Amino acid sequence: MRSTSNPAFRNLPQGGFGGGYAGFQTQPQANMPGYGGYQAPPTTGERPMTVDDVVTKTALTLGVALVTGIITAIAVLNGTISPFPPMIIGMIVGLVLSLIIIFKQTANPGMVLAYSAAEGVFLGAITGVFEMFVEGIAFQAILGTALVFIVMLVVYKTGAVRVTPKLTKWIIGATVAAAGLMLINLITSLFGLNMLRNGGTMAIIFSIIVIGIAAFNFLLDFDMADQMIRNGMPAKFAWLAAFGLMTTLVWLYLEILRLLYYLNSD
Repeated sequence: MRSTSNPAFRNLPQGGFGGGYAGFQTQPQANMPGYGGYQAPPTTGERPMTVDDVVTKTALTLGVALVTGIITAIAVLNGTISPFPPMIIGMIVGLVLSLIIIFKQTANPGMVLAYSAAEGVFLGAITGVFEMFVEGIAFQAILGTALVFIVMLVVYKTGAVRVTPKLTKWIIGATVAAAGLMLINLITSLFGLNMLRNGGTMAIIFSIIVIGIAAFNFLLDFDMADQMIRNGMPAKFAWLAAFGLMTTLVWLYLEILRLLYYLNSD
């Protein structure tokens, strides 16, 4: 499989479970004349992934995150709860679960959904705080994230931008560079020097660049999910694909939320 900057897709097991199922850019051919004749469907446990599997699991993970996020944001805005406990708890639980999923490459649906719920609580608490300062910013951020996701999916499906090894290396390099700059800025901000997250012109430009990098990471996520389908990986790994897409969506949403705050706080 091709490389990706998303750690969720690292060290995946290879296929060997009966490929030939449709990917994001192909049509099913397993049971059509001229393609080896009819093939009996494998057992449920070994059934290869399909696009429907990825779409369904991704929708479930997003749905859980959206529900928990909305509930948390409303509670914060109503003053029912302080934003900091759910923010910290959601961040820690989400981080721990993501590390377990990444390093164990587990496709456990309960763990993936629990991660989504934790991220929803984390994002909901942050969104509630931003909404206090800029009314309507939550809807704008959600809409912006959805639009970027849809645009990049269309770009991938139409082949307008093809995921080549060269493009993959560029996206990975840009992602690592952006993460490195954010880490350096975090360290220097502890000593009073914060140039990339202070709301100024440089911060706005940096946020736009990071949003662009996150958007292009969707191409790698779509391509990796496509390869998983083409390689005939078991259907249960659709949960891992959904988790990978969720991590990129969380990153993108936070950056869009931050940019909107910069633009509306003048």
